[in-house]
Amino acid sequence: MLELRERIAPRAGGGGSEPDPSGLPPATTLTLPFSDRQRSRLRVRLGSGEEAALILPRGTRLRGGDRLRASDGRIVAVVAALESVSTLRCTDATALTRAAYHLGNRHVALEVGEGFVRYLHDHVLDDMVRGLGLEVVAEQASFEPEAGAYAGGHGHSHSHSHSHEHEHEHEHEHGNAHAHGLAHGSERARGHEHEHGSQ
Repeated sequence: MLELRERIAPRAGGGGSEPDPSGLPPATTLTLPFSDRQRSRLRVRLGSGEEAALILPRGTRLRGGDRLRASDGRIVAVVAALESVSTLRCTDATALTRAAYHLGNRHVALEVGEGFVRYLHDHVLDDMVRGLGLEVVAEQASFEPEAGAYAGGHGHSHSHSHSHEHEHEHEHEHGNAHAHGLAHGSERARGHEHEHGSQ
């Protein structure tokens, strides 16, 4: 089976006699939702229809636009899949920051952009946001949350990422449960809230 073992980083400074693999046209694509882009071991199907094994160093997190090198030398472009998300848009920076603060207290993975905040769709969280006086829209879009939501930069995020990383390698179902747990406020997340006095 074709293997994807290497994420290609752009060559610093450019130049050199050999072309930069990260800038070469990809031979095919790999489209993954947010939950699967966090996994380092996964059986996948490429845009070409071929099956492949994703085998990356533990802790690797893929983003849309990343390039992978296949075991046969081909370049594969990572595409962030469209998925069900909730997007709140607001021109009032204070109101937007307030909403992001309350969502962050619930350990929700957030994508923050110019004038908007996005999270995996959840009607309970949507109601909370509307309660803050903001409008939220359920839509299909790619989801690229802040790295701190699942990387080691924050104490709680680190513990969630690490514990689920091991589960991901054993059970695919836990990968989906992790994404839903973030959005729905798992018992563990609610436990953290109580410990820190968050609402």
